[in-house]
Amino acid sequence: MDNEGTPNVAMKKANLTPKAIIYKKFGDKAVYKVEELEESTQDGCPRLARAQKRPPLFRCILQLPEFSVVSETCKRKKDAEQSAAEIALHKLGIHPSMNNPTVQDPWDELVARVSYLFSNEFLPTLNPLSGHFRAVLRREGDLNGSVPISVIASCDSKINNLCKSINPKAESDPLLLTSLIMMNASRLPKSVYASKDQLWVCRKDPYPTEIVQPLITQEESISVQAMHIPYSQEKTVAPLTLKFSSNGYYLDVIAQYLGVTNASRVLLSRTIGKASSEMRFYFAIPEPSMLDSSMDFLNMNEVSNSKGTFNSRASYISGQIISGDAILASVGYMWRSADLFHEDVTPCTYYRLIISKIPGGIFKLSREAVLTSELPLGFITRTNWRGLYPREILCAFCRNHRLSEPVFCTKSNSPFETSQSDKTTVAESALSASGGRSVPIEIKFRCEVKLFSRCQDLILECSPKQFYKRQNDAIQNAALTVLSCLNTSLKDSYMPLNLVDVRFNYENFVKVFSLCRSIHESWAMDLNCRNQIFKIEGPELGSSPCNGSLVCIRYFVYLVIEGGDAKECLESCDEFEFEIGNGAVLPHLEACVIQMFVDQTASFSMELPSKEWILAAAVDSAKILSLLSSKSEGHCLEYNLSLLRIVEPLEERMEQALFSPPLSKQRLEYALQHIKKSDATSLVDFGCGSGSLLQSILDYPTSLEKIAGVDISQKSLNRAAKVLHTKLSSNSDAIMPSANLKSVLLYEGSITVFDSRMCAFDIGTCLEVIEHMEEDQACLFGDIVLSSFRPKILIVSTPNYEYNVILQRSNPSSHEDDPDEKTQSESCKFRNHDHKFEWTRKQFSHWALELAKRHNYSVEFGGVGGSAELEPGFASQIAVFRRGIQSQVDDCPMNIGLSHCYEVIWEWGCSNSVSSSLW
Repeated sequence: MDNEGTPNVAMKKANLTPKAIIYKKFGDKAVYKVEELEESTQDGCPRLARAQKRPPLFRCILQLPEFSVVSETCKRKKDAEQSAAEIALHKLGIHPSMNNPTVQDPWDELVARVSYLFSNEFLPTLNPLSGHFRAVLRREGDLNGSVPISVIASCDSKINNLCKSINPKAESDPLLLTSLIMMNASRLPKSVYASKDQLWVCRKDPYPTEIVQPLITQEESISVQAMHIPYSQEKTVAPLTLKFSSNGYYLDVIAQYLGVTNASRVLLSRTIGKASSEMRFYFAIPEPSMLDSSMDFLNMNEVSNSKGTFNSRASYISGQIISGDAILASVGYMWRSADLFHEDVTPCTYYRLIISKIPGGIFKLSREAVLTSELPLGFITRTNWRGLYPREILCAFCRNHRLSEPVFCTKSNSPFETSQSDKTTVAESALSASGGRSVPIEIKFRCEVKLFSRCQDLILECSPKQFYKRQNDAIQNAALTVLSCLNTSLKDSYMPLNLVDVRFNYENFVKVFSLCRSIHESWAMDLNCRNQIFKIEGPELGSSPCNGSLVCIRYFVYLVIEGGDAKECLESCDEFEFEIGNGAVLPHLEACVIQMFVDQTASFSMELPSKEWILAAAVDSAKILSLLSSKSEGHCLEYNLSLLRIVEPLEERMEQALFSPPLSKQRLEYALQHIKKSDATSLVDFGCGSGSLLQSILDYPTSLEKIAGVDISQKSLNRAAKVLHTKLSSNSDAIMPSANLKSVLLYEGSITVFDSRMCAFDIGTCLEVIEHMEEDQACLFGDIVLSSFRPKILIVSTPNYEYNVILQRSNPSSHEDDPDEKTQSESCKFRNHDHKFEWTRKQFSHWALELAKRHNYSVEFGGVGGSAELEPGFASQIAVFRRGIQSQVDDCPMNIGLSHCYEVIWEWGCSNSVSSSLW
């Protein structure tokens, strides 16, 4: 193949950076010295008691033989070096655009690089490619000293980059890499010989004996565990043992397993996993005719698919085009070592590589909890988050799919600031002119995210409308929104889901993620925990979890064989922390934990997920494979857990630190006193949660005959049902304080939705609930209850925002607290991260009076914690609505039809002292 035969492919011009041009001209005589600058940290804020931490800045001094230059101030060391080089070029009168290589230069550099690789100087060096050069000297016969071209193409980063600059498609096609080197075979120097037919390169003259003799050492015979990946997805991925002899070349052994004559017929993918790894795919090269330049670089994907040998599983993991059967092995030569590196690749390794391609899988692996954890629903505080942060997960996802780094752009509501890049620190406060005087503005942030392919094609953009008080919260929540959308699109439905805040470019999405559906569509895991039976043991004493609690459990997950005769532990953790109510674990697990008390143990079973999840979790893959091979419907997973400790939400900690009994107990006592005085026979608790009020009613003598609870959280209702069932059952043979009670019901549904069964209750309660809704929803709730349900009495409590400054001042500090959380407390923010609003006394009074006026109710105000006579009033403010006299007979308006929107979760009747449930 002569020089004129070099194909006229579309080549990317290899523009040299200013620093590279300086190196070409001065070599090692150019010396860069980077220094970190120390800036005053109190500019603009001279009275700060604590210095503010700011990103470091750098400046570079470039010393050349004739002069030196100083760079501009930069945020990165690399940028400072390039700035200094650019200033030096300008001083030398050199323009980078006029001194960059021509389009043909990469071909020349490719030839020069191959020539250097076969020089006497390269052989003794310790790097991944020189190890191959030394190993082939142990090959016998005609192959002695011949290096497979595929090895040169894959193991030398400089050649790899040159090939990509010639044709960008080479990045995803190992065959194309090999072809580009072969195209220049005729241009190689006379000292190097390339065999186009045999696909190897060697020196014509042997290396000097004094160089070779110290380098040729006897290696030990080794056995390495690998994975065989058939190209047909109908065939199962299986473990494989590779046996390498002491006097051979390991690639020749892999070639035999692939069914080809020698290592020259084997292609290598790029390395997979961590940077120091030598794990990669090995697969047989196609027929020699496919290297013919007359094919004009046909897309290997199309060629492989046309022949039916495209290996979708290996291609999906590597991000390159792989055809035919492949072997996944971790073996090769490393930097600074002459020995052959090797480590086992097990089914666990393989399946973890696959789950690392989806956001939820990356989170599971970061927590080392494949069968337990789930990608959380929201980022609330750094204190309660465990595992990789959403932004880190998104960056890892982009790297795993070889996308460009995600672009984050934060925006604030400051009048002086429209948008900034993520790397810029946004001011903490701003002032705006109002009425001739400066008024402080509460700065809030939101963040936009964009994902691009390597070719800078837009894949998706996320533009949330919600603002956050902290910049980091805005970034993390925007990243989590993107991750959740990708997780659903790739794992469940594959089709990109265009949501309010997220927009996909469908064409680019399919181009990048075309293989995801075929790989993940069979990966099933049952996340529906309805009708789940939990076996909980131990004393029901001490504290129990609630939404926002950080719990710590010990757990074990077992694979149970049919009949329970044998079981194998798949996954375990002595101390596993997660936040209740944020979806950070399997629904089954959270539903179980929320019904437990500290020091209790529990167990439950669930259907077997697809074997891929099991093998990704199992350490002893061989044993698990043998157990799974006996297919049986009786196999299942068994979870055993213990609740070790609970850290209450910040709101609970603040209240407990200041009030005795705690504020929550005082609210219950306030409601119970009104219930006893009312002589009511029926009560409904709106937003009953885990049933704390309903449980308390059972301990007091009242006139109530029927009580009910409504909540939107099935998990909380399950806990309420369990505790109520236990309490009612234990009192069945004893004298109950509330002996008149005949019926208890729990409903699942939204309290802003009408259900005719809620009519005709004498009294309604809603304690610390409305602040968890948006304000318009809180107003809607008030209107529905007083206009449609029309209880005789309605008791509503909500936090007094004005009291927060006292509560937060009393919060016991801890070295584990999130600094942002402390800042939030110091600034008198809401008591709970889930609160959508908190009203002052004036705001609450206005809402209650207007509501009462519209629906012919009177209202009186009270509260608990604090005093009405002293500022700032009660910690919890309470409104008691009473129905007007003229409406006493109108228990349920006649124009209201039957509507059963709520679902009965659990019910109890005293006629036969039994309960039934769906939990």
